[in-house]
Amino acid sequence: MPTKIEKDVISGRDTTGHEWDGLKELNTPLPKWWLYSLIAICIWGVGYAVVYPSVPGLFGYYRGTIGYSTRAEVDADVAAIAASRAGSMDRIKATPFAQITSDPKLMAVAMASGKITFANNCQPCHGAGGGGRPGYPTLASDSWIWGGKLDDIVTSITHGIRSDDADARASAMPRFGADGVLKPAEISAVADYVLSLRGKTGIDVSAGAKLFAENCVACHGDKGEGKREVGAPNLRSAVNLYGTSKEAIVAQISLPRQGVMPSWNARLDAATIKSVAIYVHSLGGGE
Repeated sequence: MPTKIEKDVISGRDTTGHEWDGLKELNTPLPKWWLYSLIAICIWGVGYAVVYPSVPGLFGYYRGTIGYSTRAEVDADVAAIAASRAGSMDRIKATPFAQITSDPKLMAVAMASGKITFANNCQPCHGAGGGGRPGYPTLASDSWIWGGKLDDIVTSITHGIRSDDADARASAMPRFGADGVLKPAEISAVADYVLSLRGKTGIDVSAGAKLFAENCVACHGDKGEGKREVGAPNLRSAVNLYGTSKEAIVAQISLPRQGVMPSWNARLDAATIKSVAIYVHSLGGGE
């Protein structure tokens, strides 16, 4: 219940007449500058909501009296950047790789464009700096499935791997286990032989070597060195898409995973693809 208004003995201020458990509320109005600032901000906020896009609706949003759009602003900035780069990118498109790499200014444009494009499109799968992820090749090593020269990289980016592009690189590893071509014990023996190619010793690989020669040499080569023309990886390499353990090798022989890389020729222009190839080539594994 309100009590009578009185002076607070400590602060000297009037009370409001409200008291709770012996605590009396002081009558301390907001500072005038604070109150006027609040009123001004509210007026400014209403004006802002009228002038700029603000209120959502069921079928869109209120677009404001001046029709401002951040998307339009960004599109304009992107168009301006594209226009400033157009001359250099046209030169990159028309210039052979050997001449691009020997021209510091053109090379700088290609590297900058390639790095940005890689981060926006390739990094989610291939990792920052091309370090790779499980099931996605590392681009920073010299272990290339389809070749690491600039033209090879351009082809892979342009048409993809096992994509829906008519000119996509294509290869298919037989399902030796799922289709009953090899028995589990035979697959285990082949896996042991593959491990021996990577330096593992102390196991009898004679049976696996015979099975490898009968079933795997045609694609992977006599010593497991791989064949780029058919997209068969080097089995002697320490860089592996799906793991280096025996279990991983057995799984890939039994029911192989066939990775897919999309073709980028519908999304990226020729100059940008060349720039990405130059960037990827520079990561450390280019040939």
